[in-house]
Amino acid sequence: MKGCVVLKFGGTSVSTRERWENIEKIAASYLEKGEHPFIVCSAVSGVSNLLEALLPLAVKGEHAEQLDAIYQKHKVLADALELDLEEYIKPELELIQRVAHGASLTQEVSPRLHAMVMSCGELMSTKLGVAFLSREGGVLHGNVSWEDARDHLRAVSTQEGERNLTRHYLSARCGFEPSKEMQAKIEAKEEKVTITQGFIACDSEGHTVLLGRGGSDTSAAYFASILEASRLEIWTDVPGMFTANPRQVPSARLLKKLSYKEAQELASMGAKVLHPRCLDPVKQGQIPLHIRCTQQPELDGTVVSAQAADVGAQVKAISTKSGIPLISMETLGMWHQVGFLADVFQTFKSHGLSIDQVATSETNVTVSLDPVANALDGKALDALLKSLAQFCHAKRIGPCAAVSLVGQNIRAILHKLGPVLEAFEEHHIYMVSQSSSDLNITFVVAESQAERLVRELHAMLFGDVTQDELIGATWREIFEVKKDLGESASDRLTPWWEEQREALLELAAREDARGGAYVYSTQKLVQAVDSLRELEHVDRVHYAIKANAHPEIMRLFHDKGVCFECVSPGEVERALEISGDPSRILFTPNFAPISEYTFGFEKGVQLTLDNLHPLREHGELFRGQDIFLRLDPGLGKGHHKHVKTAGPQSKFGLSRDELAEAAELAGKFGFTITGLHVHVGSGILKSPETWAENALFLAEQADKFFKDVKVLDLGGGLGVVEKPGDRPLSLALVDEYLGKFKALHGDRFELWLEPGRYCVAEAGVLLAEVTQIKRKGEHAYIGVETGMNSLIRPSLYGAYHHIVNLSRLHEPSAWTADIVGPICESGDVLGYSRRLPVTKEGDVLLIATTGAYGKTMSSLYNLRPSASEFILS
Repeated sequence: MKGCVVLKFGGTSVSTRERWENIEKIAASYLEKGEHPFIVCSAVSGVSNLLEALLPLAVKGEHAEQLDAIYQKHKVLADALELDLEEYIKPELELIQRVAHGASLTQEVSPRLHAMVMSCGELMSTKLGVAFLSREGGVLHGNVSWEDARDHLRAVSTQEGERNLTRHYLSARCGFEPSKEMQAKIEAKEEKVTITQGFIACDSEGHTVLLGRGGSDTSAAYFASILEASRLEIWTDVPGMFTANPRQVPSARLLKKLSYKEAQELASMGAKVLHPRCLDPVKQGQIPLHIRCTQQPELDGTVVSAQAADVGAQVKAISTKSGIPLISMETLGMWHQVGFLADVFQTFKSHGLSIDQVATSETNVTVSLDPVANALDGKALDALLKSLAQFCHAKRIGPCAAVSLVGQNIRAILHKLGPVLEAFEEHHIYMVSQSSSDLNITFVVAESQAERLVRELHAMLFGDVTQDELIGATWREIFEVKKDLGESASDRLTPWWEEQREALLELAAREDARGGAYVYSTQKLVQAVDSLRELEHVDRVHYAIKANAHPEIMRLFHDKGVCFECVSPGEVERALEISGDPSRILFTPNFAPISEYTFGFEKGVQLTLDNLHPLREHGELFRGQDIFLRLDPGLGKGHHKHVKTAGPQSKFGLSRDELAEAAELAGKFGFTITGLHVHVGSGILKSPETWAENALFLAEQADKFFKDVKVLDLGGGLGVVEKPGDRPLSLALVDEYLGKFKALHGDRFELWLEPGRYCVAEAGVLLAEVTQIKRKGEHAYIGVETGMNSLIRPSLYGAYHHIVNLSRLHEPSAWTADIVGPICESGDVLGYSRRLPVTKEGDVLLIATTGAYGKTMSSLYNLRPSASEFILS
């Protein structure tokens, strides 16, 4: 169809008036060029998740709140668009309500009804969108029409689908042969802009089916092929595909051009920008696919086509895919046994599971299961293992992650990857596979190792890379481009250190600041604590002083009504010096000598145990005491494996199977368990429900085992923004979720939090003077006067800290360099591939967000003193 451009907009791109105005501008610009936009839209952001969660709640008759949440999501958008909600999407809202009510009566939901409900998300977003774009006075008024995707996308019937109704209705595939009939219909319309839905289609009987989660990309590709479009554009919240996930590696570089095969490989191996199934239709039709950024439409993004740059054999990207279980099958009987693999693979098929990678030896076959292609709940895997037991000894390994090096002709450069593979030296590799397509080499490792491995590999492979016809700017540079293109001051919050630049430079020049200086902003400290004290449903806040034990900071927090959480006798002594009130101090020793528990009781502080050993071996010590127990819910969260503090690989907390014994020991030795504590990890930004989930878990255990519990300590872990593109944690949502918990449980429990990093991280910066500059070919190094002896987080966690040249703050970026310290270790790197102005000896670099776990984790390694500390009023 001449001039047709298919554009797909995801959930975040259709969730606000501002984003719909952006779609309007994009469509209008294409009309001006004589092109016909055919727009495919997802459901409003978060709605598919709400609809998914609605159905199991409806079966239990607990769906009223979920229905209201779905309604409110669309009411907020409709109000912003100045539309009457009932006028445009009343039928869909009523359908959702009817199905939920029916499920509550029958206590079941069929796959067909599931598909009907889920389809409403896309139907509602597009109906509201068309109404807005068609409004009088709008630039597209009278030029927009709505199409039902189910009139054009037909599911392909398969024997497997006929046997498996879930797959038929919820993971359908459609034909995508060019349709002259549809092309003629769209071309004949007076309205030159068409809007339809992603994710949905219909079967031969006219029933609604779904294309699987992420199916809107696939829908757009189907339509591009059917309409023989000139190109397909996927509009999302990132400006293309990168050499690594830029959320993990901000120095990741934009990939300007990719072949269909390379893009397919990246999507299949974990890159979430594209759904893997969307590549085949455009590849068959030789339709170029452009990945564009909704927020930055001026950027070209990534182009996937048959005319990708031929740059020979090279690694173009590192991708990761997490949540992968391995199934290891071991038996001596497989040696020379005809049909063994056929039997076990048939078992996987009978359970509806698709195998991804396979590794074999004489006595073992290990396979991986792709979480994108399979429903991998625990029950399904347990059933699989039970069936496999008739053939072999089968066990599950995981969770694992696949780390893949992706590019053309990987085999031809294996000899060059030797130094890179040294990054795996300290990691257990469960499986290695090299694709038959010669497009990737994949290593399956423990999930907790993956992110740090990717950082190390990226630094090795792309640290020296400069821009060319294939490789573009880094993620950070693209954000700087946004500022250069006119981002207003109101679009970003000015960090406190930018406002206090002159005072910081004066301080850095002082003699007592030689060797580096930590500087803390009193104003920022107060702001952080005040935001926590304003949480309506939190009864007490305990500051975890391991984050920063500076006496003046602790005194400021104490005066604000904050209590303290300690993990050592030294911290308890300091907290008592500041507070003088033992009742305001929590003490949680971990694998400590029994003398520390005696110390805690003598000081009168509230003691928390996270192991039954002290109770089993020294039970009399606890007689007559009120104690807290730290529990492990079994699943950790956080930005790095070392800060995930729950799950079987974490040393913290009592497992669920120990709780009955804990209750028995309390009765035996006459102590009372009055509080339960849980902490699942640090740096949590995207899950404001975490602390309410912690509360629900603790309340459930209190009901089962510990009737005297009055306090639920929900831990800390509230994240702070570190990387470009990160969004701050919404404390309002945290409080809202906690309010729902309180509504269920009334005044039975007090809720406590014990944040550390949230209180101090953003209030602190590390100042370090530039000592030397070095270049090795294209690679540049900027040396500063202090390093991992003052700030070990980048070396220990792979942590990212924003770094600027404070002396030349407003000068344009001119070069890329690694920021390194004076410590005699190759790991003494404070930041990889940072964009900075031309930097000279004597300039002052500022390393941001270092108020937490900076000075408290510093050392005298190499006998170099760590940075001094200063507080700005």
